[in-house]
Formats: sequence, structure tokens, C-alpha cells
Amino acid sequence: MLRREFLAMRNRLTADDVREAANALAERALELPELARARTVAAYVSVGGEPGTLALLDALRARGVHVLLPALLPDNDLDWGAYAGEGSLSRVQHGGKMALFEPSGERLGPDAVTAADVVLLPGLAVDARGMRLGRGGGSYDRVLARLERAGVHPARVVLLYDSEVVERVPEEAHDRPVHAVVTPSGVRRFQEA
Repeated sequence: MLRREFLAMRNRLTADDVREAANALAERALELPELARARTVAAYVSVGGEPGTLALLDALRARGVHVLLPALLPDNDLDWGAYAGEGSLSRVQHGGKMALFEPSGERLGPDAVTAADVVLLPGLAVDARGMRLGRGGGSYDRVLARLERAGVHPARVVLLYDSEVVERVPEEAHDRPVHAVVTPSGVRRFQEA
């Protein structure tokens, strides 16, 4: 129910709304000390009404950051590939799900994410505790579990619209809070993450 509401709000955004938000989001995210220090960032390519990520991906790449992008596997886990500019992306249709933009180059394996200094997470909302509401496919729950098993602790940052920072979202036992949320108007940090 909650997921549908957030998706419906995103569906009402115009292309201009999304583009303006993407530029503001990139500006705010680039001010994060974690991203300023990062050598490797695991990110994703936004689709549809998601807060836009391409401006941020290009800015990180221009800084010399190694940007990893996910490729969805049949079991909903994620493989990773390097981002080499917008021309290095392929539009991939996954069954009845939405089409995703994935890196077209070499696959680095699901464990490649463990080298990331920062993991940028998609989401639909985040609450006052830093708990993230994802789309429900479990792909990023697997990523976070993989990081935990590997004993690595990259900064976990979710990219959202201002209206998607809410008082409380439902959580499950395996959910982990994010360290920060970046919205077009600024950054909010969470203590417990």
C-alpha cells in the first residue's frame, strides 16, 4: 500500500521536475564528505520517476571515482559492472518488470560491491530512524547482507525526493538503516546507522 502511494506520487512528476531534482540532488550529494573521499562508489541508474542519478554518476566519474552499476540477475541478486559514461549503458528488459539501464561492459561479479567506499541505494522513502523502504524486490537487501558478511562498512546513502523523508516506514528484521539521505534540498544524517 505504502509503496504504491510513493510510486503514484513519482508518476505525477513531469520530466522537468525530475531533471531539476536530479541536478539539485547531484549538487547536494557531491557535498557529502563520504563521496569526496570515495575511490569506488556503487550506484545505480535511475528509471522513470526515480530521483535522477546520471548527473551524479558523470560528476563522480569526472572526479576519477570508479563507479559500479548493478545488473539484475534472474534471482533478483545484483552483478556489477563499471560505468564508463552514458554510452556504456544498455536498456535491459527483465520479464514483466520495468526496463533497467545496466552497464554493457564486463561483469565483475556480485562481490564487486564489497570494494565500494559508498553505496548509493535506491528507495521509495526513508524514516526518521534511517530505515529505507525499497521497492520490495529484495535486491538491495542481498547487497547489504553481502557487505555485512564481508565485514565491510561502506557509507550507505539513499537518494530521494524531499517528500519521501517520512516519520516511519515498516521494517523487517533484516533491514539496516542508512547513514544518510540526500534530497534536492539537502542531506540528513542518521545516528544509529
